[in-house]
Amino acid sequence: MTNERVEKRLPGKTRAARHLRKLETAEENLLWSELRNRQLNGHKFTRQVPLGNYVVDFLCRDRKLVVEADGFQHADAPTDTVRTRWLNENGYAVLRFWNHEITRARQEVLDTILCALTGELNSTCKTTRFFPAFSDEAENNRERQL
Repeated sequence: MTNERVEKRLPGKTRAARHLRKLETAEENLLWSELRNRQLNGHKFTRQVPLGNYVVDFLCRDRKLVVEADGFQHADAPTDTVRTRWLNENGYAVLRFWNHEITRARQEVLDTILCALTGELNSTCKTTRFFPAFSDEAENNRERQL
């Protein structure tokens, strides 16, 4: 598990990210309008960022927080579980929102993102769909159990 692998741009991923930026959903656009230009308490976000084999919707690099806007196609998607686990193992916390939450409860979404950024939200929560990065201590305990 090295950050070099995560940060390295894999062939084709930059092109894929650019393509996704052009095809953003209305919900991604709404959320981006609130996150861009350090509007959320000065935290810098980028959108459609390649990380390893994946392209994440929004990323705060300083806090290693990934924010995903999920449509109905993500309901019970096993690939999302694999993706989230990989991101967690590589030091990234993942916060997921349903598109309707972004549309109907945008302020609550932004408040939840702020809680994750400030550390108020720091353990796995299926209600908020927050999945923190695996800590070195947790990783060491997991390796000892194997």
